Amino acid sequence: MRFLINSLLIISLASPVAAQAPASSLRPVARMTSGAEPVTQAQTDATQTRLSAESRPAVRPEISEPALADRLLTRMQGLEPVERSALLPELEQVRAFAAASSLAIRKALRPTLRPGAIVRKAMAQRQDEARGAICGDPRLQGKRIGFVPGRISGCGIDDAVRLRSVNGIALSQQATIDCVTARTLKRWVDTALAPAVGSRGGGVAQINVAAHYACRGRNNQRGAKISEHGKGRAIDISGIRLRDGTEITVLDGWNSRRDGPLLKKLHRAACGPFGTVLGPGSDGFHEDHFHFDTARHRNGSYCR
Repeated sequence: MRFLINSLLIISLASPVAAQAPASSLRPVARMTSGAEPVTQAQTDATQTRLSAESRPAVRPEISEPALADRLLTRMQGLEPVERSALLPELEQVRAFAAASSLAIRKALRPTLRPGAIVRKAMAQRQDEARGAICGDPRLQGKRIGFVPGRISGCGIDDAVRLRSVNGIALSQQATIDCVTARTLKRWVDTALAPAVGSRGGGVAQINVAAHYACRGRNNQRGAKISEHGKGRAIDISGIRLRDGTEITVLDGWNSRRDGPLLKKLHRAACGPFGTVLGPGSDGFHEDHFHFDTARHRNGSYCR
């Protein structure tokens, strides 16, 4: 109770003081050195104004909306019709912003426009990728070939593609597979192959493909079930070639001290993205290559 009474007394005494607080704090008077004239308030204000001006960053020149539009138009004159069409939305956007808020355009610091040569090179690369893109991914390059019939029951592909490169890495032979398998291969390349090899030998230049679509039974055995190769869901990889010409093969490298750890890492990393992963020691039929397919098993991926 005594604590409450003291608290109320303090609040009541402080309230009038707070109510009469000045609008701004009193500026302290500058000290005087021995024998010096006292510093006036006007001199103090002048000094602070000068210091504030010196510390203020220099203002970069502004680019007005008309000047920016003129620069865009000048840039467009040296381009091909297709390239000019690609820049029209940017010009319209500048004008739209100016109409909505001219102050925002006139006061904003604009980045330097890219040289026309760089723009043309980037657009050419984009057009090349768009022409060769398959499965809706420009990093999967090849050709869509559609329905592939099978010569025996159970074979064939409903919507096949002929894949020639994955994320800039060429295949030794174009692989006829479906899009699910193509995307899964790209995932393995991006998350396993490229990081595992790194800069060794300049990086991966080529994936050596041993087999892709083939209408046949499993392991080429007469009377066996149709292989996933016969459905466009499988690809066999016998090794890789690096940019310096080095060849790393499953046959020669699996048990080697130099390449064995890398190949085993790539084999393990495929288990999960692919439904079936086979390699040396699995069944006697895959001693010289990896078999990857996108079949789905009840108990998850089958990897040996």
